[in-house]
Amino acid sequence: MSATEIAGTPASAAAPASSRARRRGEPGWLGALARRLHFLAGILVGPFILVAAVSGALYALTPTLEQIVYAHELHAPASDETLSLAAQIEIAEEHVDGAATLSAVRPAPEPGDTTRVMFADGGLGASESRAVFVDPGSGRIRGDLTVYGTSGALPLRTWIDQLHRTLHLGDVGRVYSELAASWLGIVVLAGLALWVVRLRQTRATRDLLRPNPRHRGYRGLFGWHTSVGVWVALGALFLSATGITWSQYAGTNVSQLRAALGGATPVLDTSLDTGGGGGQPDEHAGHHGPASAPTGAANPATFDAVLAIAQRTNVNTGRVEITPPAQPGAAWTVREIQTSYPTEVDQVAVDGTALEVVDRVDFADFPLAAKLARWGVDLHMGSMFGLVNQLVLFLLAVAIGAMVVLGYAMWAKRRSPRSARRFGGTPPPRGALRGAPWWGVLAAAAAGAGIGLLLPLIGWTLVAFIVVDVVTGLVTRMRAASTA
Repeated sequence: MSATEIAGTPASAAAPASSRARRRGEPGWLGALARRLHFLAGILVGPFILVAAVSGALYALTPTLEQIVYAHELHAPASDETLSLAAQIEIAEEHVDGAATLSAVRPAPEPGDTTRVMFADGGLGASESRAVFVDPGSGRIRGDLTVYGTSGALPLRTWIDQLHRTLHLGDVGRVYSELAASWLGIVVLAGLALWVVRLRQTRATRDLLRPNPRHRGYRGLFGWHTSVGVWVALGALFLSATGITWSQYAGTNVSQLRAALGGATPVLDTSLDTGGGGGQPDEHAGHHGPASAPTGAANPATFDAVLAIAQRTNVNTGRVEITPPAQPGAAWTVREIQTSYPTEVDQVAVDGTALEVVDRVDFADFPLAAKLARWGVDLHMGSMFGLVNQLVLFLLAVAIGAMVVLGYAMWAKRRSPRSARRFGGTPPPRGALRGAPWWGVLAAAAAGAGIGLLLPLIGWTLVAFIVVDVVTGLVTRMRAASTA
């Protein structure tokens, strides 16, 4: 939404709140604060949001693109006869010829699909595995690719995913995506507050819900920015909230908060002794890689036996992954990996020697917060409702990117007539809190501190915004005083 004329008064005509009475049609201190915050965050963090939106739009379609680009690897002619998992694993091991260690197997989920036999390879990056695709009917090798994470992303999706999450810069690049996810929600909330202010002040309500084709220039851009913004606000807030859960700093805080409130994701205990185990819960298990690989060779014949036990216990979907023990004294694990609706992510731990179940985790027993987190992640990744989910995410990401571009175009249009060569327009006046009541100042400070504690990058960048804003104001006043 407009950051400079949302209240109907040009910024160049505005005076500090402390030096004049509020005029009719102008926002109060809260509206002025929202306008200033919306403008500063939009201008300074806009590039991060734009990059995240463009790369996110590309990523949204990758599950379907994978089926097209890697059709030969993922699919095989349907056959009436199916080789045992042991036979398929032996074929894959012969193919890699001892160059890697067997780490997991994903049996063909449906007739016409391939079995994915995965290997840990020291030459691969973190969370990467070597996947050999085997035709379960004929035993022919259909492909040999590097896959990422326990989501099993193939090279195309992995490349776009890393662009979206890190700009291919590793952990350093994750700061960009956390900034984008964190500030997107703040910008949207401030924009909604300004939309409500505008709604109360104008009689042309329809112009706030759809762009008026008769408006040109700044008003035309403002109409598109406002109407698109209000329609995508809920989706943008959802992407912001779910995106934060992947982040380095805020994500950890969110997980700890959920655990403290009893909403942590249940963890499968794979220990064969009384010491317990299982590691940290992670509802992003369909996205990130395993913490470790098996420490030695696993008997291929055990995969069939372990899968049979799991199917008699709580595994009732074809999309499963069987993982040998990651360390001595640990159990085999079989987990469902169906993230489409209805969600199937039940897990079972099996003693590979005694062939007995030692633990099980059922999605039906998850706390509500853990279920919501699981569904949120799957919706964000476009896997919950298939192509429909992906198309909605694509359109939403495109709309968010368009909002950023429209915001910058509006800023350029708000140039002062005296500075025709200047790209940017005049920002909203500072000093919104000067006219606020004491409780308003206290509430704003408390909200800022609370958000900063939960979302550290917002706190740090907000301080930077304030410092830059104050320094800019001091320089402007000094120049004005010197020319007076």
